[in-house]
Amino acid sequence: MLKEIKLPVPDVSGDTTIEENIAKRRSIRSYSNTSLSLKDVSQLLWAAQGITSNIGFRTAPSAGALYPLEVYLVAGKIDGLDVGVYKYLPDNHSIVQTIEGNINDELSIAALSQPQVRDCAENIVFAADYSRATAKYGKRGIRYTNIEIGHAAQNVCLQGVALGIGTCTVGAFDDEKVRQVLRLPENESALYILTIGYL
Repeated sequence: MLKEIKLPVPDVSGDTTIEENIAKRRSIRSYSNTSLSLKDVSQLLWAAQGITSNIGFRTAPSAGALYPLEVYLVAGKIDGLDVGVYKYLPDNHSIVQTIEGNINDELSIAALSQPQVRDCAENIVFAADYSRATAKYGKRGIRYTNIEIGHAAQNVCLQGVALGIGTCTVGAFDDEKVRQVLRLPENESALYILTIGYL
């Protein structure tokens, strides 16, 4: 059985305004060598898909509240967390390790050898189980899922600005290679990589 790691409680208020964060958001591809704090990692995962209501609604809108997205943390340099891959569990605001060891080199190669994928403190990878949306909405569910991932990724980028963390969204990668590197289940497709590190 996988060991579940409870994450620090996320903050729901901050020191900057949403307008400031929007104005400062940029794609950052170079990061300091400083390890990320687990508190900041917790905040980023919550921004991606955290629960924000007592009936299970999340930080990003989802057609029919079906939530087809899955979030994976590829941990490289995070204080108090072993290097490896972790799956985020929104219901418990926790993670479970799915792969031990550093896979950043392989993930970078799958992402057309983009160096920031290899060199960042962590990658957040969004995957999707399209069937959750298409079962209700047919082919339109694919579009709804792709829209949802944009909402979730922008949440992470804006949260990063508020924390002094740089992010870069990466869409250029070999889908099947990323799926293999992360050992994703057959029903999940890798859709987006976000590289993350302190400025």
